[in-house]
Amino acid sequence: MQLPHLSEQEAIRREKLDRLRDIGIDPYPAPLYPVNITSSDIRNRYVAGVNEGDFTDVCLAGRIMSIRDMGKASFAELQDAAGRIQVYVRRDDICPGEDKSLYDTVWKHLSDMGDIFGVCGHVFTTKTGEISVHVRELTLLAKSLKPLPVVKEKEGETFDAVTDPEFRYRQRYADLIVNPQVKDTFLKRSRFIQSIRHFLDARGALEVDTPVLQSIPGGATARPFITHHNALDIPMYMRIANELYLKRLLVGGFDWVYEFSRNFRNEGMDRTHNPEFTVLEFYVAYKDYLWMMETTEQLLEQAAIAVNGTSQVEVGEKVIDLKAPYRRVTMQEAILEHTGIDITGMDESGLRDACGRLGIPVASSMGKGKLIDQIFSEACEAHFIQPTFITDYPVEMSPLTKRHRFKPGLVERFELMINGKEVANAYTELNDPLEQRDRFEEQARLMERGDDEAMFIDHDFLRALEYGMPPTSGIGFGIDRLCMLLTGQPSIQDVLLFPMMRPENPA
Repeated sequence: MQLPHLSEQEAIRREKLDRLRDIGIDPYPAPLYPVNITSSDIRNRYVAGVNEGDFTDVCLAGRIMSIRDMGKASFAELQDAAGRIQVYVRRDDICPGEDKSLYDTVWKHLSDMGDIFGVCGHVFTTKTGEISVHVRELTLLAKSLKPLPVVKEKEGETFDAVTDPEFRYRQRYADLIVNPQVKDTFLKRSRFIQSIRHFLDARGALEVDTPVLQSIPGGATARPFITHHNALDIPMYMRIANELYLKRLLVGGFDWVYEFSRNFRNEGMDRTHNPEFTVLEFYVAYKDYLWMMETTEQLLEQAAIAVNGTSQVEVGEKVIDLKAPYRRVTMQEAILEHTGIDITGMDESGLRDACGRLGIPVASSMGKGKLIDQIFSEACEAHFIQPTFITDYPVEMSPLTKRHRFKPGLVERFELMINGKEVANAYTELNDPLEQRDRFEEQARLMERGDDEAMFIDHDFLRALEYGMPPTSGIGFGIDRLCMLLTGQPSIQDVLLFPMMRPENPA
């Protein structure tokens, strides 16, 4: 195996690795180590002079982040999954016999920042008042062969690799080691998802799994990733949405189902888009989009409190409040408010003229629905900072949505806008199989015009509808965008552990 080019520090660490093996120290021993506490447990529970007896035999393990050598003793900072704590290592304590090589050789000369050690001992408070672990047993658990990133000087300027987005997103493992606040972002993401599960489970919803590989990429208007199934010798698609499979379950007799799905769309990348992303979708029988608005308000308010302890979140200089109720504005009102143009009753030609007057770029493949969506996206979306439901979309924009019961030409749909971006999309679902077929066929005509985001005709889904789907409301939440909001992160890459990156240049 050809080794990559090694820096001087990397070469030195490999020499230390060889020396450890030469003196009989396994730098990567068997994984069992008797950890019985974490750094945060010690910091939160230990009180000097009160409960010291509970901390006379602690074992923890983690990465060495700094060492202060004082000859026959040293202080080090150990970082475990819960945080950091100071450890005090004295030569005669870990080497009570004549052989002092564990301290003099292994600890002082063959260890490096980033090495993982296990320590056992008792907790005490130093003269400066810092809670620390006095170590009596020291065990090397993993030798680090790559130095942790540090601030460097480059061409006369300070260059901090740790804050460089390219470095952080590509080497998330190193980012998590040296930037503790990054871990907090992903802990909040986990709490957010847990809070949603609790909300839905408490109301009787059933979590399910649906296919990621699909023969027809349905449920949304988006360009799919295409692959090939060798055994069946057919093209397959990574799912762009799980909607049509969840609706099949409503046909089958479930009243409320949900899924956290990983979706894939072969489209552009920017600070709010990643080709691979997480969506929560749920569908509820015998409900409509008005009920879904109220449920959405309750879910997000509770989730915000679960994550941050308050319904308010700070995004830059803005304070956004997720406390219910949210403002409701129709699509036509929103466009009129922010462009001065009333799109009511406009045909495709009129909408193209409107786009021209507004300086909004359009393509010849765009039908009426795409043109309206383009006007709203370009001219209106950014104005909705506080949570706002944009309601009652034109039927051409919504091929899976039931027609509005009172407003001809519209459908019962809403999108939730927060901080100028869509974070949820919901319908009163279309359950008329004949009209659904007509809507799919209209999508097929758009596809023939060159719209590569138009929907395929899903004949099996139409067959399912013919068995009868109850009146249903459904919604999809963009989990990544909501995580950006709740954690105050400016980019979707900051809430994805491993965002999509270009292949690394080996040179």
